[in-house]
Amino acid sequence: MGLDSLADDWTVWTESAEKLVLAYRPDVFDSHAFPAPCLPTIYLTRGRRTRRPGADRTGDDWFVTLYLEPDVDASADRYDDRDSAVAGAVDLANRFATGEFDYRALYQVPRPEYLDELDERTGRS
Repeated sequence: MGLDSLADDWTVWTESAEKLVLAYRPDVFDSHAFPAPCLPTIYLTRGRRTRRPGADRTGDDWFVTLYLEPDVDASADRYDDRDSAVAGAVDLANRFATGEFDYRALYQVPRPEYLDELDERTGRS
């Protein structure tokens, strides 16, 4: 499964040999109605993402992580190669877009307006 089977609600934001970033509905979650960090994103990276600048995150493994906000993310899924990681990222994106992924479970302190908007967009309302 490649990027050609990505749900229409997702946009390829950035793509390089070491990283792929997918953004969900940037037309809705555009920093006007919701803060910019609330743009749901899926990061595919070679090596585990880290917040520490300059930290070495290289390695042979590939990781796919969904972020709803900087401090709200799903645990990273590990893959052996980039093609498998792309398939995993597309599968996650498509499950998210159809309401099959329970993003509400990621929150300790829910943001009702934001989550209600995601519910409406993903058909969960």
